[in-house]
Amino acid sequence: MTKEKRAYRKSLSSHGFIYLAEHELEISVRNLSITGLLAELDANSFVVDIDSIFHAFESSITIDLYLPEMRLAGDADVVRAEKIESHIYLALEFRSLTFDANNLLYKRKAYRKAVAASGDIVFQGETYRFLTENVSIDGLMVHLKENLNVEVGTVTSYDFSQFALNGKVKVIWIEKEADGSTLMGLQYIDADISEIKGIPGFLSGR
Repeated sequence: MTKEKRAYRKSLSSHGFIYLAEHELEISVRNLSITGLLAELDANSFVVDIDSIFHAFESSITIDLYLPEMRLAGDADVVRAEKIESHIYLALEFRSLTFDANNLLYKRKAYRKAVAASGDIVFQGETYRFLTENVSIDGLMVHLKENLNVEVGTVTSYDFSQFALNGKVKVIWIEKEADGSTLMGLQYIDADISEIKGIPGFLSGR
């Protein structure tokens, strides 16, 4: 009988966070490979038994993941959940990861979730369609196909239905792409971050 090849797993002790069913939970990493990791859930009031884990996965098995000590951020699929004695373990398979997260996320205070979804923004009375690159509880990084001349500090209105966000945003930075398109960093002006669902705030202490 041939054994299924399995990626080498390194045992270690490290800490991190997952975002599960709109709850930010602390984890202890028990082992790690290039394809995934085994996490032990730290004590919390949301997950009390294995049934609450399966209930949380009813809508999706994909979760957000942040490992500050390893400077890794991204999302992963939960491929196995089990309770051993009084401990709950999750086997996670990476879907996408950002390495050196503290630097690549522009050293912002809030974790940025990679999301590709469309929305609308208004400049000089014209409405433009944007596509998000990433989203946080502080703002958005968006891509517009048009070559726009917009000043940093401009405040305007937007609508982003993916996370039920709308109102006012401020342009924090702007970059022109070689193909004539535009990248922008936008900061919420009037959003109630406590009402933002589906976006973790791992670095913000939310």
